Amino acid sequence: MPFIAWLVAGCTKFAVNSIRAKQLAFGLIGYGGFPSNHSAIVSSMAALIAFQEGIEHPAFGVALALSFIVLLDANSLRRQIGKQAEAINRLQQDSDIPPLRERIGHTKVELLGGIVVGIVTAYAVSIAL
Repeated sequence: MPFIAWLVAGCTKFAVNSIRAKQLAFGLIGYGGFPSNHSAIVSSMAALIAFQEGIEHPAFGVALALSFIVLLDANSLRRQIGKQAEAINRLQQDSDIPPLRERIGHTKVELLGGIVVGIVTAYAVSIAL
């Protein structure tokens, strides 16, 4: 199930980036962007457990806690790392050192998009089972 959510989010992200860039955006594959693969993966698992076992099941609580940890990390810690990479890249502009990747974290909208993808994917899988 998380693999399916990751695949749906990844394909959606590739399509969104390609439309924005007006060309196939293979160079923009990776961390960051809309929708968040990380939030799609963890929210799909929590949603699937909720659909299949109910929200009172202990596994749902564990999945929900893991989801919050991943979402907070993607929005706060990884975004701060991206800002730090921007500053380092400005300092080393004239060096031969390759620049650091600056697009690492996610905005709240990107996270929300991933959550929606995860829940919709989990719902589709749960009715197919």
